[in-house]
Amino acid sequence: MFSTLTRKLRALGELRGAREVALFAHVCAFAAAVPLLMRLPLPRVSAIVTRPPRDPAPSAEEIERLERLIALAPRVGHPLIRRGCLTRGVTLFWFLRRAGLDVELRFGLDPGRDGPTDGHCWLALDGEPFLERIDPRPRFPELYRLPLQLV
Repeated sequence: MFSTLTRKLRALGELRGAREVALFAHVCAFAAAVPLLMRLPLPRVSAIVTRPPRDPAPSAEEIERLERLIALAPRVGHPLIRRGCLTRGVTLFWFLRRAGLDVELRFGLDPGRDGPTDGHCWLALDGEPFLERIDPRPRFPELYRLPLQLV
């Protein structure tokens, strides 16, 4: 227990200044709400989280900062903030679009030919996976995306 608390407190030490602490609090609140949000019908989810990106697009530094804070949230806030692609993807989508980046959130399903069915969501920018280590498209054929568009 003590080591877990110590790790979480050290992770909070990564925050840089009062503005970043405030943004991190906003990230955590949104990320904690993702499981409830995703229980709504998809058109409603789309209406809530999709907003036209504003100009200008964010800098690479701002994108890195948002990605870093969103990755930090489940490390500090688990179990209140769930780990996984759904929390990461929806939260990144929300914050990056509001920052001005015209990303899409894509959802795919591995039909489980070689095992159990599995799903994944990821961001796309200009049609290509964005902030993903491995291209998910070969394994997870896309079913739908936000802004809402059935595939």
